[in-house]
Amino acid sequence: MAVKEELKKLGLHFIVVDLGEVEIMENISMEKRELLKANLLNSGLELMDDRKAMLIEKIKNVIIEMVHHSDEIIKVNFSDYLSEKMNHDYTYLSNLFSEVQGTTIEHFIISHKIERIKELIIYGEHNITEIAWKMGYSSVAHLSSQFKKVTGLSPSHFKQLKNKRRSPIEDI
Repeated sequence: MAVKEELKKLGLHFIVVDLGEVEIMENISMEKRELLKANLLNSGLELMDDRKAMLIEKIKNVIIEMVHHSDEIIKVNFSDYLSEKMNHDYTYLSNLFSEVQGTTIEHFIISHKIERIKELIIYGEHNITEIAWKMGYSSVAHLSSQFKKVTGLSPSHFKQLKNKRRSPIEDI
């Protein structure tokens, strides 16, 4: 909404305003571009000019969408999925991501999956088997070993810690 508002203030007409992406109908002068950049910065947003930086943001958005906002389980290998979504060779995307972010795409995905698993455990709506299936793990053992490697805790120990922190309303 903030981006749309800034574009309207500058009299710019847009076709698409999406997460991390804007398509404007007309050519934009350097003065308007700089003004837009400054106004967005005041709103806590950044106008990116660098194609590589934009590609990195798109990669992050695809991963975040897949891990946090999609209930659809990807049937193909993630590298193929990302290559198809981004219209680039996975090796190029992977090397670029590692160079700019200082971590691999795989580690970025794992970090987000573990955060999502923590959320699902805390919500308590699913058991570990359901969470493993939902998050695309081949087994509970695979999820558990990856969870422990990242957090230092087993999923069940994490769940116990969450339960210990909460006191029933009646006991307060």
